[in-house]
Amino acid sequence: MKEFELKYGCNPNQKPAKIYMKNDGELPIEVLNGRPGYINFLDAFNGWQLVKELKEATGLPAATSFKHVSPAGAAVGLPLSDVLAKIYWVDDLGDLSPLACAYARARGADRMSSFGDFIALSDVCDVSTAKIIKREVSDGVIAPGYEPEALEILKAKKNGNYNVIKIDPSYKPEPIEHKDVFGITFEQGRNEIKIDDSLLTNVVTKNKEIPDSAKIDLKIALITLKYTQSNSVCYVKDGQAIGIGAGQQSRVHCTRLAGQKADNWLLRQCPKVLNLQFVDDLGRANRDNAIDNYIGDEYMDVLAEGAWQKIFKVKPEVFTREEKDAWLSQMDGAALGSDAFFPFADNIERAKKSGVKYIVQPGGSVRDDLVIECADKYGMAMVCNGVRLFHH
Repeated sequence: MKEFELKYGCNPNQKPAKIYMKNDGELPIEVLNGRPGYINFLDAFNGWQLVKELKEATGLPAATSFKHVSPAGAAVGLPLSDVLAKIYWVDDLGDLSPLACAYARARGADRMSSFGDFIALSDVCDVSTAKIIKREVSDGVIAPGYEPEALEILKAKKNGNYNVIKIDPSYKPEPIEHKDVFGITFEQGRNEIKIDDSLLTNVVTKNKEIPDSAKIDLKIALITLKYTQSNSVCYVKDGQAIGIGAGQQSRVHCTRLAGQKADNWLLRQCPKVLNLQFVDDLGRANRDNAIDNYIGDEYMDVLAEGAWQKIFKVKPEVFTREEKDAWLSQMDGAALGSDAFFPFADNIERAKKSGVKYIVQPGGSVRDDLVIECADKYGMAMVCNGVRLFHH
């Protein structure tokens, strides 16, 4: 296939639209089902690069959940605890494959943002993974292949219109890439920097100890940032992104946004949240929204107005600020990556609130000394690797 015609571009008024190879070669993909659109393909191709690099960097199956050209979550295929399986709504599916665990983690990091995602998988999609995808609201998936039964499960989704893309895993793009903006062509070398342990050697803080598990998390943060719209920061814990702040003009706003998502991820694991009793016919998406609202301070209004009966079987107790702070205080050992330097120490202060102990950033700010001093105050280990990872 040399080109693929699209229904329209970013918006319905943007026609005609298609994807094709400029060198008149064959597209490295096969559309097995559905009719992916412009934004679908942007998410698919960015997501595929991310999971391919995660697999190469960690040796583990990887998955990402993309929305509007930034990941909502990314993870590798480590086993799920009983608690994580429950908050990701997969506790009824039995033993999950490593790839299925990766997608459950990627989807579960920020389920609200992942609603209607485009999925990228590093490995052949198996039945275990397809069963998770089947029950989620999603636009499509890209993978290097599909088990026959898994493909049939996916093709039945969305009344047979679910987008399923197979990509040639051996495809390697040209070293120079182009982009047209306002009729003007931009040209640059592809960002081919390899994310590995060599980027984690320049530890600038007094604490130099970074265990192997934290190095994996820092690499996950960097690879995720490489395909996240800038400015961006990424919190990671135990092999999965737990908070991604993307596309903010201020870096501290990225840190706050991602930190709030990381906090929500941890609060979902609190027994007070796990024990919420939903009405029987409430779907997963509505349960996710209810949980986010319950965690949020504004949920007092819902309880006061009596609207809880539409959501819960039993009226839940108020989740007080003191209870939330006490639960969040146990968080420790999280990793944080930034796609450019931290200009002020306020980013480190915010990161501390979400249990960050390991940081990787390029460094190079005129206030590096103050940022390092703040990290030292909290006993953090911080790497300055000189590598910026802007993505636009």
